[in-house]
Amino acid sequence: MFYLSELEHSLRVPPHLLNLPLEDAIKSVLQNVFLDKVLADLGLCVSVYDIKSIEGGFVLPGDGAATYKVGFRIVVFRPFVGEVIAAKFKESDANGLRLTLGFFDDIYVPAPLMPKPNRCEPDPYNRKQMIWVWEYGKPLEDFIIDDSCQIKFRVESISYPSVPTERAEDAKPFAPMVVTGNMDEDGLGPVSWWDSYEQIDQEE
Repeated sequence: MFYLSELEHSLRVPPHLLNLPLEDAIKSVLQNVFLDKVLADLGLCVSVYDIKSIEGGFVLPGDGAATYKVGFRIVVFRPFVGEVIAAKFKESDANGLRLTLGFFDDIYVPAPLMPKPNRCEPDPYNRKQMIWVWEYGKPLEDFIIDDSCQIKFRVESISYPSVPTERAEDAKPFAPMVVTGNMDEDGLGPVSWWDSYEQIDQEE
């Protein structure tokens, strides 16, 4: 889920940071540039791990900032296809679920990858939301998918959409990285579903 990636970047250290130790000043600039940003095919940058090299330090005429070429390592969030992750419920509609890890919210489980058989019905407490229900057992029992516990999903794909040139006024905020999840397998979905079955097996 998390990886160390080595990058190289040329940056300006503004005058107000030059009173700091050089590595601290450079790390502050790197954090402003990279943290919470998505790099295509690399992932979401969550932390500057360390600085490997610093070159330069020259000041351009008419500019009070020092310019450096920096080699550094950064921690990125990039799940792999097939990985099972526990997330939290964020919202749901007729198209499926949206899940969150707290630091990353663009996880979607589309309707075709929901546990089957299922049904989708209006949420009586939230008109903007739908409730997904897994129907299982003989006789059929309803297992509701909500925010009562963590939800496990298997990563189906990771995509890095291109920035749209035009957007409708009612369009959702652009997501530079989207994780598509699958919940239609044993052991996936709200963890409470499977905890109860483990307790039954132990009793038997």
